[in-house]
Amino acid sequence: EFPDGQAAMVKFIQENIKYPEMARNSRRQGTVVIQFMVTVTGKIANIKVARGIGLGCDEEAVRVVSIMPLWKPGKHNGKAVPVNFTLPIKFELE
Repeated sequence: EFPDGQAAMVKFIQENIKYPEMARNSRRQGTVVIQFMVTVTGKIANIKVARGIGLGCDEEAVRVVSIMPLWKPGKHNGKAVPVNFTLPIKFELE
């Protein structure tokens, strides 16, 4: 789990994401789906784009996920375990 929960993760993404210029100029909008693993130490690893929208949005979503702080690792029977996570990141123009 992201430190301080779901709302903190949404805030982190909103504060750190930069709408790619190519996508903005082309009026590209949509949702990039990112998959990654949270390791037993809380680091994010194996970041992949499961579904992209192109024009720089995929790379920007990967960049923001890669700079996230350490997560709280998953636990199974009281022991930290690696957990796979899927995260949709929306790109919307105002």
